[in-house]
Amino acid sequence: MTTEIESILVENRVFSPPADLMSQANVSGMRGYKALCDEADRDPEAFWARLGRENLVWDTPFNQVIDASNAPFYRFFPDGELNISANCLDRHMGTPVENHTALIFEADDGQVSRVTYKELLVRVSRLANAIKALGYAKGDRAVIYMPMSIEAVVAMQACARLGVIHSVVFGGFSSKSIHERVVDVGATLVITADAQIRGGRTIALKNAVDEALAMGGCEAVRKVITYRRAGSDIGWHADRDLWWHDVIQGQSDQCPPVTVEADHPLFILYTSGSTGKPKGVQHSSAGYLLWSLMTMKWTFDAKPDDVFWCTADVGWVTGHSYVTYGPLAAGVTQVVFEGVPTYPDAARFWKMIQAHKVSVFYTAPTAIRSLIKLSEADPAVHPRSFDLSSLRIIGSVGEPINPEAWVWYYNNVGAGRCPVIDTWWQTETGAHMITPLPGVTPLKPGSCTLPLPGIDAAVVDETGQEVERGKGGFLVIRKPWPAMIRTVWGDPERFKKTYFPPEMKGWYLAGDGAQRDKDGYFWIMGRIDDVLNVSGHRLGTMEVESALVAHEMVAEAAVVGRPDETTGEAIVAFVVLNGPLPQGDQAADMAQQLRDWVAREIGPIAKPREIRFGENLPKTRSGKIMRRLLRVVAKGEPITQDVSTLENPGILEQLAQAC
Repeated sequence: MTTEIESILVENRVFSPPADLMSQANVSGMRGYKALCDEADRDPEAFWARLGRENLVWDTPFNQVIDASNAPFYRFFPDGELNISANCLDRHMGTPVENHTALIFEADDGQVSRVTYKELLVRVSRLANAIKALGYAKGDRAVIYMPMSIEAVVAMQACARLGVIHSVVFGGFSSKSIHERVVDVGATLVITADAQIRGGRTIALKNAVDEALAMGGCEAVRKVITYRRAGSDIGWHADRDLWWHDVIQGQSDQCPPVTVEADHPLFILYTSGSTGKPKGVQHSSAGYLLWSLMTMKWTFDAKPDDVFWCTADVGWVTGHSYVTYGPLAAGVTQVVFEGVPTYPDAARFWKMIQAHKVSVFYTAPTAIRSLIKLSEADPAVHPRSFDLSSLRIIGSVGEPINPEAWVWYYNNVGAGRCPVIDTWWQTETGAHMITPLPGVTPLKPGSCTLPLPGIDAAVVDETGQEVERGKGGFLVIRKPWPAMIRTVWGDPERFKKTYFPPEMKGWYLAGDGAQRDKDGYFWIMGRIDDVLNVSGHRLGTMEVESALVAHEMVAEAAVVGRPDETTGEAIVAFVVLNGPLPQGDQAADMAQQLRDWVAREIGPIAKPREIRFGENLPKTRSGKIMRRLLRVVAKGEPITQDVSTLENPGILEQLAQAC
């Protein structure tokens, strides 16, 4: 099998960094960026050592920087000791930051509450003391199944304060998913809430936990702590269940942070969408926090007076790195949001940016694309109808953002003055890897641009040979970095096989297809299994999706392949239009227009064999398009997978009938 992808969309538009931002940026200008890259290239150990000493507070300073004796099970700062919660909270006590607002929580119904850094430390200490009083200690595992809330952050930080390893389960996952994770991680504690409230709907959480623990194999769970969020009726097991407000009653406001080794597991996060046994990605303490903090400073140019808003749920790695840990270590104020971007209307994001004076905004391309359609249809919810002048940086996360959505985001949300920071990274990488820097990088819509200092990224073929510019291949990282996955929990062989296969020469295999253009910019073409082979031509799904969304009729598109006896694979496109859902001859005419459009944009080989129109695409509650389900629909097969994570499971039936 070759790895070459035919060609990326030609993108000639370039947007330079704003001069005023560049002059004040933490990394200023290409010269500043290259100086950091040169430092990392000359002596990686000295580079990481400097960052570790300057940016983390150590209980026991490290002497060794990287232990590669058991590669690929790398260890960073192996003889150092610290506490992650202390690095997020205690470090700010006695400084002006202690009285700054740490979290602005906006509930689904619009109610707003705030806590300062000092108040947050008190809340974390009380819960940590309660957990300690129940007999939990360093090395124990806790599953957290919480709504977006101040309490979710408190629960994660309280575990980190004690050295208890947490595994957060996204609040939209089913009881079966909870059960799988509780069993695999060997959890002895579960922290949850009675329910969560999203889009005006109350969704049970504690009852899902009860169902999970009743499935068997969860006997190790001794206690379930429940936060009362919605006042919902819940089941109760007197010997196991405790109310959050009861366990913190009378607990001390002070809880000494437990010192842990630098490589002590901070958390285990299970990757979603995989088949078979869940894959627990294990992250370290020091290396993970260091890189989360550095990317806050570099990628988001974090300043003391910033109001930072990452819209991700804490159930995903984005919520770990850019809600619970990175922003707090950086000492910024951040917004935490419980609801959805379209409730009570599609102006929710813009109203919140206006109300809270958000300066750095970080969201997903799927959210942007859905809001484009709604905004262009109704001026009342268009971002231009709101005062977004507080923004200085806007970011994108989760999947590649197609060029036309990028330009809309830049012009309408960023007013043509805020750089769009299109970040590439993964659950396994811990934090950003390839991304523009706002005071450095000329931007190309659709490209995540250049690697961060210290990150040695390349595009190679199946033998590990680097491919020439403009050719497609496998994205790899050729040197270890502090926040890298340490192992797959309980399955080191799976870790090596998945991420460090022999043919990749000991390099980390990201699982994404990519290309580099003539300027060295990276273009992510989708997962390796999302690269289509049509009559011997390899096409990235992202390329075809970008071409479709560039058409004025199209709001969103997802492209998958289905087996074809003649061409090997046939391209099937699922399309959401800016207008009403077409029927009959109108649908056929529109489909032909779009096929012809793709042929002009890319070439005849990229024309979708079939285009299905729907009112939406199947998405998780975090906005991720579930392409694996679309592959099943494209093949005409019944859906047998768990669809409980979908925001809109009914859309699958509509798309199945749209053949």
